[in-house]
Amino acid sequence: MNCQTHLPLMEPPQLTARRWFFKQCGVGLGAVALGELLRTEGFASPGSVNPMAPRRPHFTPRAKRVIYLFMAGAPSHLELFDNKPELARWDGKLPPPELLKGYRAAFITPSSTLLGPKFKFARHGQSGAELSEVLPHLAEVADEMTIIKSMHTDAFNHAPGQIFANTGSQQFGRPSVGAWVTYGLGSESTDLPAYVVFSTGSKGTSGGASNWGNGFLPSLHQGVMFRNTGDPVLYLSNPKGVDGEIQRDTLATLKHLNQQHLDVVGDPEIATRINSFEMAYRMQSSAPELMDITREPKHILDMYGAEPGKTSFATSCLLARRMVERGVRFVQIFHEAWDQHGNLVNDIKKNCRDTEKACAALIKDLKQRGMLEDTLVVWGGEFGRTPTVELPQPGANAGKINGRDHNHHGFTTWMAGGGVRGGYVHGATDEFGFAAVDKKVHVHDLQATILQLLGFDHEKFTYRLAGRDYRLTDLAGQVVRELIA
Repeated sequence: MNCQTHLPLMEPPQLTARRWFFKQCGVGLGAVALGELLRTEGFASPGSVNPMAPRRPHFTPRAKRVIYLFMAGAPSHLELFDNKPELARWDGKLPPPELLKGYRAAFITPSSTLLGPKFKFARHGQSGAELSEVLPHLAEVADEMTIIKSMHTDAFNHAPGQIFANTGSQQFGRPSVGAWVTYGLGSESTDLPAYVVFSTGSKGTSGGASNWGNGFLPSLHQGVMFRNTGDPVLYLSNPKGVDGEIQRDTLATLKHLNQQHLDVVGDPEIATRINSFEMAYRMQSSAPELMDITREPKHILDMYGAEPGKTSFATSCLLARRMVERGVRFVQIFHEAWDQHGNLVNDIKKNCRDTEKACAALIKDLKQRGMLEDTLVVWGGEFGRTPTVELPQPGANAGKINGRDHNHHGFTTWMAGGGVRGGYVHGATDEFGFAAVDKKVHVHDLQATILQLLGFDHEKFTYRLAGRDYRLTDLAGQVVRELIA
């Protein structure tokens, strides 16, 4: 039996030998060392446990917090941000053989013709950024946006693509970008989780909870899913018969027992457990006030298009602003509705009606409150869509017309605030919008740039596991300096 103070000790020999001491007390000494390490790293401190205390990054950050608007399902850049007149001229014709040479797709066949953009484009703002006619509200904030037209990625199916975009790996089990950020920066809020997640689309994400998971980081860094109505977090309310006094006494006893255990073994998951109990208790008073958007002026509700009591992307955007005001470090909204294998025109219009006004309102609202300069807003999906039309197929895809298949070679992402260049368009795809060809930005490059804006050198921002230093950008990624103001 190892020497741990919460367990009975073996009776040692009358003369304690050095070899016996190290054999029997090794884990106990390790716990002391680990406890000191946890205190040094901010996970534990004498007399208190605050594993999410704010921390300093590697250098002075441009952004202090992030709101990530993840358009799951892969929006068509060709209908939104990437105007291609040449594609319109080739509408209905077979593509040049060299365009799709070596390309493998789920539904595109050799007989698939090119499909011209379905909406008109116009230039907006002093920057002259081209935006589709279905983005009238974003057109009003074009000079606040950095539009990256040369994104590309490794994955071409939804689940691995989403997980790759959010964790830097196509494999399950890696920490999400939000988990990395809270691991590095902690939180400025003591009454709300550091990392909050909303899901507002017609279904859950293809990649599931791995998109906001903590991976091998301590579990307090995983995203906490909030609901738009009712209890924001399930089981937050007390059951019948449990009043505040009973609850407080119970929590005090649990904290005492857990703190004793933490002091002995130094396991950061125990600190997580203590923090989660305390956080849930504080949220019982802070969350209802947070979620009550009737406290917002009518002109703010109208600007977002949010309606009290109604679940929507607009409500989630407004709640995201309310959260970052209260110190939440990372808010992510997943809107899984952008997989247009068919019914392209009507679905794109609907998705833009559901999301575009609120995206623009978020930028305007943060700016008028003086928060945009240090709040990074990111918009994008897991990949883009093909310039060729997807033909109706037997089975689930039967009867679908005017759709586009998955395309990981070229797509668009935009950012605003948080130290990025407003009114800047970066990179380009080819004349058909198929592949990034100028100033290419890989997903790892985007992740490296986000971390740079938050004050981290992505190559030095690591977590050691099983003898290896892991990082969000794996073994790749370059900071795209042109994106930074």
